[in-house]
Amino acid sequence: MAFTYDPNAANSSAAKVDTSRKLRIGIIGTGWIADAHIASYKKMPDVEIVAGADLIPGKAAAFFKKHGVEGVKTDYASHKEMLADKSLQLDAVSVCTYNRTHAVCAIDSMKAGVHVLLEKPMCVTTEEAIEICRAEKETGKVLSIGFQPRLDENMKMIKKIVDSGELGQIYYIQTGGGRRRGIPTPFGTTFIEDKTAGLGALGDIGCYSLDMVLNAIGYPKPLTVSGWKSDFFGKDPSYSNYVKTGHPEYASLFGVDDFAAAFVRLEGGIILDFRIAWAMNMDTCGDTLILGTKGGLRIPSTECWNGSVGGAMKIYHEVCGSQVCTEIPIIPEDRNMSLFDKKIRSFLDACKGIAPIPVPSSQILYNQAIIDGIAKSSAIGKEIAIEIPEI
Repeated sequence: MAFTYDPNAANSSAAKVDTSRKLRIGIIGTGWIADAHIASYKKMPDVEIVAGADLIPGKAAAFFKKHGVEGVKTDYASHKEMLADKSLQLDAVSVCTYNRTHAVCAIDSMKAGVHVLLEKPMCVTTEEAIEICRAEKETGKVLSIGFQPRLDENMKMIKKIVDSGELGQIYYIQTGGGRRRGIPTPFGTTFIEDKTAGLGALGDIGCYSLDMVLNAIGYPKPLTVSGWKSDFFGKDPSYSNYVKTGHPEYASLFGVDDFAAAFVRLEGGIILDFRIAWAMNMDTCGDTLILGTKGGLRIPSTECWNGSVGGAMKIYHEVCGSQVCTEIPIIPEDRNMSLFDKKIRSFLDACKGIAPIPVPSSQILYNQAIIDGIAKSSAIGKEIAIEIPEI
């Protein structure tokens, strides 16, 4: 397929939604990311939010009151209690809990006969990811992982370029992202304690960075990984953001990574050079590069990486024996629907059986295996093989 770029291509408008039957939705975990979920669900005419559960008594009720959603059942001591309430007739749930409980909440929901939109990262370990995928296969329920950057038209363009064959055979990828100072503590310590997060920058923004390139090249299976991670900034009580917010004690609670790097071998002879940072003494980890035998693609970085493209992309290739550079202008954001709204809409359409699962677990299993492989390789100080059984 030949690559062509249409500068006049517009974001597609949302199709007419069938409201003859509303999907009954529950939310598990009512922390800050749940704010985005409920805001999007409220925009969907075929949704009825009927239940919510949170481990902190009264938190779920306060959450729905804040968002002006009435008639929601919240008197549950746990997500299991909510799932067991057959009077709800739940169709689907958003799992918005902290990383360490992603697996159990997703598995319990699917086994209760409910479709699942699981926030990123998928979970913490490869073993958990495998169990999630097994539950999905056993139950036949829809499971999508919350990687909304993939729905951006610029991200789709990256895949289109690779699929066109314009780059030839892909053999090397450099990717990652970074923040000069960006350890996420405005909402407390959920993101930085091992008992809740399990993963730091790797799980928070590293999964997005990996998905950007792995999705573009068809998600080849990871074979080996040599990884390293550190926590120099997170464990420093004089870290600037701790000082600004008056929480130097967070340094003693920090139990995850604030920087990680890895060298990953993928099926098909592809090498992945990866790095990610919540904090570093640099403005960026560098642009993403996809090198092929016929051309190379440069994807500009951003200073505070959040799964976006930092500027016009460039293809370096040859035309009639001359070395040329083709610039791919940024595609403007869809003003009618945010990426988060698209994440929710595409999940709902998959639940209705009228669209494919937007972010399949079979792909994110490989993403999770790389992240977990980096952590495990770092712990033992050597390269490890990535073992993923048939599911």
